[in-house]
Amino acid sequence: MRADRTFAYGATAGLLGDLLLGDPRRGHPVAAFGRAAAAVERALWRDHRGWGALHTAVCAGGAAGTALLATRAVRRRPAASVALTAAATWAVVGGTSLGREARAIGAALEAGDVEAARARLPHLCGRDPQSLDAPGIARAVVESVAENTSDAVVGALVWGALAGVPGLVAFRAVNTLDAMVGHRSPRHLRYGWASARLDDVAGWPGARLTAALAVAAGGAPRRATRAWRDDARKHPSPNAGPVEASFAGALGVRLGGTLSYGGRVEHRPVLNGGGRAVEVADIERAVRLSRRVGWLALGAAIAVRKVRT
Repeated sequence: MRADRTFAYGATAGLLGDLLLGDPRRGHPVAAFGRAAAAVERALWRDHRGWGALHTAVCAGGAAGTALLATRAVRRRPAASVALTAAATWAVVGGTSLGREARAIGAALEAGDVEAARARLPHLCGRDPQSLDAPGIARAVVESVAENTSDAVVGALVWGALAGVPGLVAFRAVNTLDAMVGHRSPRHLRYGWASARLDDVAGWPGARLTAALAVAAGGAPRRATRAWRDDARKHPSPNAGPVEASFAGALGVRLGGTLSYGGRVEHRPVLNGGGRAVEVADIERAVRLSRRVGWLALGAAIAVRKVRT
């Protein structure tokens, strides 16, 4: 079977598996990778960029190498190749779990239970929930849905199209390492530098595709394009900026502003300043837009894989 068909069948099956099953509550491969990466960090940690780069190389390289060996082991068996692609896709994408968490927080806010929403927010993002009121939680959820549409779905599909199963696995490994050590805490400011920079590079194509698909699928293409063009560069993240700006324009809301991470307050520029404040109902709209973007990204990835083959 040709490689483009293997990817098309496998990635479609994997995305359907995520839609029907979501993430397993126990034994998730990404969680197992996280535990292994944490063990490597305990062995290697030094307050030094070089040791952090070694950590990144060992963890991301090990994951990609294992995926490459698995791919070679089944390359002469079409059914097994499709099954491996499906399993890898299901393991690395997280669109369904993203939507479930966002909706759970939205349901708590609709019921007026702000404390329950605060308790649930850390499952979705790293904001300090106690510093947020109900509108602030709703905005945090919409921003997280936008950013994670790129990180948890589109970016993985892009690298799957470019490099097959090793690309899928390597992207998720890099993204997980960034979440673990790429933040600017005192412990990881130097040690996590390599992981953060590699994640910026790996996430670049997926973020731009996510932004473009949000423009196409959001129902307000001119407004979304204008927000992307005018505001994306204001965001401190080179990849979250285009995604959040295009989602803000597509949904007609304002994103950005003051937020708090780990006790550190940040004053970020407003994205789509002409929009209205985020409301609880916008969480559901963001989840639906995220899902449309994910399926469009699958089509784009299949097309790219076909051209490359």
